[in-house]
Amino acid sequence: MKIKLFTIPNMLTLANLLCGSTAVIMALLYNNIEAAFWFIIAGAIFDFFDGFVARLLNSSSAIGGELDSLADVVSFGLAPAMILFMIFDQSEMFWQWSEGAVTAGRFSMLIVVAFSALRLAKFNVDDTQHTEFCGLPTPANALFFGSLGLLFANGELAFSREILVVLAVVMSSFLVSPIRMFAFKFKGYGWKGNQLRYLFILFSVVAIVFLQYFAIPVVILMYILISTAQWAVTLTK
Repeated sequence: MKIKLFTIPNMLTLANLLCGSTAVIMALLYNNIEAAFWFIIAGAIFDFFDGFVARLLNSSSAIGGELDSLADVVSFGLAPAMILFMIFDQSEMFWQWSEGAVTAGRFSMLIVVAFSALRLAKFNVDDTQHTEFCGLPTPANALFFGSLGLLFANGELAFSREILVVLAVVMSSFLVSPIRMFAFKFKGYGWKGNQLRYLFILFSVVAIVFLQYFAIPVVILMYILISTAQWAVTLTK
């Protein structure tokens, strides 16, 4: 079987992987959380266009799908976990922690990597996620933590170590939850059938105008809230 490695979509996926790897280096080696955030953003852009270009060129492949997940686990799993890792070391705590507890808390940030890998593996074998997602998408989770890191680095937001542990656990739980979350896969471009998507995009634009960088975690939390409410309603029917 002939396998094409160096296709345009695969090159875009590798660009995503390199952005994620650079984000990890920026966070760990240079303690530059802001730069790490922007490399996650760049990775998300490449992640969007690799699938778009694959469909445009009709060059989707099994190896492209596998490569995409491998890249995503770095860009949207390891990179945000390393941002959390660095924030944890620079944050205060409500209660006095023992040295062992501090070490355990620091490494508990890696739960984001583990659950991101589970989320991506589940996506690869779950054929019900063509029009909606089951659980929080890894790019959304990465942008949530990356934006918190950016706000922290700019001195606009502070955390306690206890809150960081709770956030890591809760958001990781959303990654593998059974909650059905709407996807931005439009059914044509008319209003009917796309009402929620258009309204959410409008909300996101307004939030960005008024809240700037604070809009990113707000929008993602609203996405989780709306999706959870919508899913809960369907369960009652």
